[in-house]
Amino acid sequence: MKYLLCIISFAFVLNCNSKLKENVKQEETSEKKVYDMYEPSEMANLMNEMYAINAKIKADILAGNTLEEFPSAFLEIHTAELSDFKKRNAKFEAFSNIYIQAEKEVFNTESSLPVEERFNNAVGVCISCHQTECTGPIPRIKKLLIK
Repeated sequence: MKYLLCIISFAFVLNCNSKLKENVKQEETSEKKVYDMYEPSEMANLMNEMYAINAKIKADILAGNTLEEFPSAFLEIHTAELSDFKKRNAKFEAFSNIYIQAEKEVFNTESSLPVEERFNNAVGVCISCHQTECTGPIPRIKKLLIK
């Protein structure tokens, strides 16, 4: 009977030891996990910058401040690198050109249209373009509209 208890105890210790080794292996592999971190493209960063600039323009318009000059950062829309899965196409280029013209019109002091309308036209171009591609930001862009 003593021998039987010794054998069972020995088997139990071996079984526990092998489970301990499995746990150590699992911990080692989990420590080596490398996560892909999202890195926004140049265009995504530019779009965020353009949003911030337009939010400031909106605040200036609502405060009755005189707008400064057309932000040259907007012109980078023609050269900023897109996300890997996106391609520049004729539609994107056409919307880019229309957008730049609409933004320049916001700063046109000789225009007969009220500045609020000109600003909303520029924001409308953003929304129109995003309806053909990347629709996610539309709710955020709509917040720029002056009501």
